Amino acid sequence: MERRLIPIRLDSYKPLREVVAETLREAIVSGALKPGERLMEIQLADELGVSRTPVREAIRKLELEGFVVMIPRRGTYVADLSIKDINEVFEIRTALDVLAAGLAVERITEDELEQLERLLVEIGELIEGDDIDRIVEVDSQFHDVLYKASRNERLVGIISNLREQFTRFRAISIQYPGRMKVSIEEHCHLVEAIACRNTELAQQIAREHMENSEQTLLQDLNERRQA
Repeated sequence: MERRLIPIRLDSYKPLREVVAETLREAIVSGALKPGERLMEIQLADELGVSRTPVREAIRKLELEGFVVMIPRRGTYVADLSIKDINEVFEIRTALDVLAAGLAVERITEDELEQLERLLVEIGELIEGDDIDRIVEVDSQFHDVLYKASRNERLVGIISNLREQFTRFRAISIQYPGRMKVSIEEHCHLVEAIACRNTELAQQIAREHMENSEQTLLQDLNERRQA
């Protein structure tokens, strides 16, 4: 396996297993580690400059998050994206995002509305610079503010449990040609609906945004498999 991972700096305040997990997760999301590729603990440990123990612990975490699969007597592999996986995650996230949008209409503060608007401006600037990693990060911050505005801690907790799985989907769909600009337009319309306290419209836009994201991901997956 050619070297594609940057050795980990050992001065992080986080536990080493968490740093290794983040590094491997980012490599999977970016495509440096490809779907179906076998992950060898010894080789990964060598590339990252760590022992096998944190690599093993990180792989177990990524398995729970759906990024890797461990097959008995065969080894560990980067999880492939299946239509079933995509449909299941988007079904849940669509229901939760629609609920969050409706609650935000009723409960969002003016300060949170301003935060959403500032984040949209930042995303627009990042699109011009084509900084995918930062776009995904700021887009996640946008949704975090929206979820917080629902004032429902259990809803926020449930969505948080899906965060890592959805991060992979978001990073793929947002890179599809033209999707980023359409996505930010959808976000702008959503913020406008929330600011106008229009519950029905906000929920409709949230639902359409998730449906469009799913269709983009499925289109990307189909094109990759035909290539």
